[in-house]
Amino acid sequence: MDLSSKKLFSHKIKTAQEILDVIGARPRNHKVIMCHGTFDVVHPGHIRHMLYAKTKADILIASLTADQHITKGDMRPYVPEDLRAINLAALEMVDYVLIDHDPTPLKNLGKLKPDFFAKGYEYTAGAINLKTQGEIDVLDSYGGEMIFTPGDIVYSSSALIELSPPSIAIEKLMTLMEGEGITFKDLRNALAVLRDVSVHVVGDTIVDSYTYCSMIGGMTKTPTMSVRYEKKVDYTGGAAVVAKHLCAAGANVTFSTVLGNDEYKNFVLNDLEISGVNCLPIIDETRPTTNKNAIVAETYRLLKVDTLDNRSISEKITERLRKQINDVDAQVVVFSDFRHGIFNRGTIPTLSAAIPNGAYKVADSQVASRWGNILEFEEFDLITPNEREARFALGDQDSVVRPLAGELYRRAKCKTLILKCGARGIIVYRSSKLSFRAFFVVESFADRVVDPVGAGDALLAYSTLAMAVTKNEVISSILGNIAAGVECEHEGNWLVTPDQVLKKIDAIEKIVNYGLPS
Repeated sequence: MDLSSKKLFSHKIKTAQEILDVIGARPRNHKVIMCHGTFDVVHPGHIRHMLYAKTKADILIASLTADQHITKGDMRPYVPEDLRAINLAALEMVDYVLIDHDPTPLKNLGKLKPDFFAKGYEYTAGAINLKTQGEIDVLDSYGGEMIFTPGDIVYSSSALIELSPPSIAIEKLMTLMEGEGITFKDLRNALAVLRDVSVHVVGDTIVDSYTYCSMIGGMTKTPTMSVRYEKKVDYTGGAAVVAKHLCAAGANVTFSTVLGNDEYKNFVLNDLEISGVNCLPIIDETRPTTNKNAIVAETYRLLKVDTLDNRSISEKITERLRKQINDVDAQVVVFSDFRHGIFNRGTIPTLSAAIPNGAYKVADSQVASRWGNILEFEEFDLITPNEREARFALGDQDSVVRPLAGELYRRAKCKTLILKCGARGIIVYRSSKLSFRAFFVVESFADRVVDPVGAGDALLAYSTLAMAVTKNEVISSILGNIAAGVECEHEGNWLVTPDQVLKKIDAIEKIVNYGLPS
């Protein structure tokens, strides 16, 4: 699908008032029939339903439920409302398409007053439910009639999607970009100005170690596994690698952290210096530099040995961090929380209050094995939790993802929420003056997943910098998700560069243009 697809059918996609202006008020010389549904995937059952409806009237209006009111199924709707409207408008038997922004079609039924309202045959089974009765009551109020279409073939869009989700990531992306007036040139322009944004990262440093061994066997007298040591490799992780990702994306990065007085401290400081990160370490003689050592044999992780102290930092160190946050002149401040001493209920209010006025405030909570709560970073400009962290913060293990994201956005009082959903991509909620697209989905751009480690860090880096320079949630989300896709295609916590993101943008545009030069 190219950007002109919607234009081909825009004369069919109208508001309720626009349709009323065309068809006129009752009584009419021509018959009007209306059908309503989600139409997440248009399948043969839908086609038969609408073909039959068209035989009963001169004009067929297809009404579809807006994204915001679809809460059935995970990551639904799978197809966004603009693209669903295009799908229906492309059908010859459909005369007009209406995106209904109310939870039920009752208001538009009363406004348009169609002669007939078509429902699927499955609605005749058993007692009439309350929703159908409400529709009948509106029809009776002006003399309309309910028609149940023959339905020897009945499909469920949700069932079809669960069986085999259609691959429409590019189509969904283009629909989103077209609806927001964004072009590939805008993405490239944004990428070009990420450089030199000043960012202050504050958070827990972790040294991730991998001790590689080979299996020898087990002990005969005790259930003890025996391995032979081969090598040990250390990586700078935690908030430190977030700082490195931002630096690789082109930012001028200052990093405030707490380290122990040990060899890992020296390793971290040397690595950050090589990476171009300006580190302002606070040395705590009473704790070690956090180290997480995975014992690996034949690609299997046998054991993880952590050397750490998760006590809250002292009041003295809290004050030194507060002063650094207040004194560093940065356009963006990122709190990267791994719950290893810096951030907790006692320190977060103090450190948050120290952020200079006008700085763009970002919080990321990565608590794989610790207790943390993204809701403690209240009223930040951007938060980027994953689904697990969102469920923990809300105490909700049952809701499907989209309503879960909406509730987290409301409770966090943030301006923008990017909820990371792994291979399914991201859901974005934003504060917008627009009456539509208060949330949107961007699917993953990883062509082949080699290693997802670091994808969230890459997304955070590019989304944060793009928001700082463009103030556009859609551009920042797309760039962040593309960077995450690049990250997934490499082993380990790969530092994604703007050139790599640009290459991925070029590849996506080539697909959109069917391989033709842009």
